[in-house]
Parts: sequence; structure tokens; C-alpha cells
Amino acid sequence: MRTTASNGSGTREDPWRLSTPPGKSQYQAYEDAAADPPALVVTVGGTELRYHLRCITDLHEVLQAHGDWMTLGNADEQKPAAEGTVEAWARAADNPVGGWYGLKKGLRGRFANYVPPVLERLGLAEVEHNPRNNRMRAV
Repeated sequence: MRTTASNGSGTREDPWRLSTPPGKSQYQAYEDAAADPPALVVTVGGTELRYHLRCITDLHEVLQAHGDWMTLGNADEQKPAAEGTVEAWARAADNPVGGWYGLKKGLRGRFANYVPPVLERLGLAEVEHNPRNNRMRAV
């Protein structure tokens, strides 16, 4: 499902080079299907975050079912996520993984900051790029 733009192919050797929805930070991401469990690996500066790789498909399905724009609601792990947001869904006990999509305790939050641009890059979603209160929807 990868697109062919020149900003990476989503592998460890050639990661996607992305920006957070507000455009304030750049980061890299790639799929690591060989990891246990398979992971979406995000590198921000010197910090590595890992999310269940299935988050890409699962979030796309949630957005399709939602049928409209969904607020991102970005938040650190230590802060509560606003109800009805992408961030809240990524932590909910009733999501497909039964809780956090983030795999590293202490770095499990900020799902809504780093995963939506991956879906946008793959052509699965449209993401707003405003200074605050961004939303996304399935394509």
C-alpha cells in the first residue's frame, strides 16, 4: 500500500520522512514486520517509539466506520486523552489490541501525533495541518 513519492519507502533502510500534523516537528517512520510484535517504528530526534503495526489498518477501519472527521487529540502517555479522539481510541480497552497501541511504557502516548501522517502518506487518510485541533478522516 505504499505510495511512490520521494520521501522514503517505509523501510528501516529508507524510512518515511514526515511532519507532525501542525508541521512543528519532523520525524522518521518505518514498518518492522519482523519485530515481535510487528511494529511501526517512529524516530523523533534520538527517541524511538514503537506502535503495533496493525494500528495502520485498525485506525483506517475506525475512520471508515466513523465516516466523518475525527479529532486527533494528541496527548502524552501521562495525560488523559479527550473522549472521542484518535488518541483516546488508541488507548481504549475496547480497541482491537485491548488497550495501548504504543509498545514502550513511558512512550506509549502521542499516537495521534505520529500515526495519522503515516496513514496520510499511504493514501489512506486526509489529515488537517493547522497549528492546533487537527482532525483526520478516511480516504
